[in-house]
Amino acid sequence: MPKKSSPLLFAPPQPLAARLRPRTLAEFVGQEHLVGEGRILRRALRAGRLFASMIFWGPPGSGKTTLARLAAEALECRFVSLSAVMSGVADLRRVVDEARRLQTAGGRTVVLIDEIHRFNKAQQDALLPHVEEGLLTLIGATTENPYFEIIGPLLSRAKIFVFHPLSEADLLAILERALSSRDLGLGGLNLRVTPEALAYMARMAGGDARRALNTLELAVLSTDPDAQGVIATDLDTVRECLPRRDLLYDKRGDAHYDTLSAFIKSVRGSDVDAALYWLARLVTAGEDPRLIVRRLLILAAEDIGLADPQGLVQAAAAARALEWVGLPEAEYHLAQATIYLALAPKSNSTQAYFRAKAALQETGRTQVPTHLQDPSRDGPALGHGRGYRYPHDFPEHYVDQQYLPDGLEDRSFYEPGPEGAEPALAARWRELRKKGGDSTPPASGQEA
Repeated sequence: MPKKSSPLLFAPPQPLAARLRPRTLAEFVGQEHLVGEGRILRRALRAGRLFASMIFWGPPGSGKTTLARLAAEALECRFVSLSAVMSGVADLRRVVDEARRLQTAGGRTVVLIDEIHRFNKAQQDALLPHVEEGLLTLIGATTENPYFEIIGPLLSRAKIFVFHPLSEADLLAILERALSSRDLGLGGLNLRVTPEALAYMARMAGGDARRALNTLELAVLSTDPDAQGVIATDLDTVRECLPRRDLLYDKRGDAHYDTLSAFIKSVRGSDVDAALYWLARLVTAGEDPRLIVRRLLILAAEDIGLADPQGLVQAAAAARALEWVGLPEAEYHLAQATIYLALAPKSNSTQAYFRAKAALQETGRTQVPTHLQDPSRDGPALGHGRGYRYPHDFPEHYVDQQYLPDGLEDRSFYEPGPEGAEPALAARWRELRKKGGDSTPPASGQEA
């Protein structure tokens, strides 16, 4: 079993990103919190030990597969890479059989399962006994939250390592290495890449080394040499190869929930610029606009409420406009509602409903007070509605009487907010309660 990777594995005609894949830990860029000096994975590799199994969780192009390969090489283990998209239980059986034969000779097997979240429960269950007995050292790579996508028994046997998107400085270092390396990179070509072009690639790659290198390779290979034989790559060339940053967005994954959360929290926090940014990101990524307007409708009552009753009107109008015109024109209506709700004064006094709901759970079944009961059925015999005072027969159309059940008559759930229109509404409410109303109805008073 070879201790080092063969150079042939990294030779052309492989893509630049594959040729430049780090072959030693010293060449690895980024994830300092994992492999930096004194950090947990570096210590484990130096000691010649790995955890029973590991889950590498992070965005594309952040080094998950590369670090798995480096770990296997550092420990002189056989390395097997499977894709959960292409492989099944039969492939796992073959890996297990080979691992058993190798184990009898004193060897170990590290198996990387890329996109492990795409394995179904049965496929993940098939891994368990072999991970449990230590036959396989599993490294699962995933872009999705493993706590939702990977079965509990497998998670309990794994150590989860979180990978971060590479920084612009990390990506610039990788691009510079690609330009300077003569054997694996583009150093053998007569190139001139402007600093602005490199900075743009690093900024727009979204933390993805593979994307940055693919862009550089495309920009170079698509450019003809000038009269002096120089391949000149400038900002305009790179922009053609990388017109805009792709958004990491899965409508069922973390990016979906995180982006929606950032949008709503920005509106709630009255940051109109951030709210518009996250709205644009949601729409550009292809989010269902009905879900966006649904969240705005909820927020209009939950976080604005009576501080600005027009907030709900604006959100409802945007929802209706979306039905009538659809995207892309409805982006105007989504933007208007977002701006209005972000700028509106905020109140969460509608939480009073949930305090009332909690009281309902505490007290259980209660009786409707007699004077509030419906007298239209058998009231004369049973007294339903007797004693009810009709508010419109009293000054200011208000009279003080018990509306809550017995035992709750002194409870208060509503707490007015101090912003916008709500203080004026609350002031009138408090004033009426303070007056108590005239308890003597006019002669023309009516019941229920």
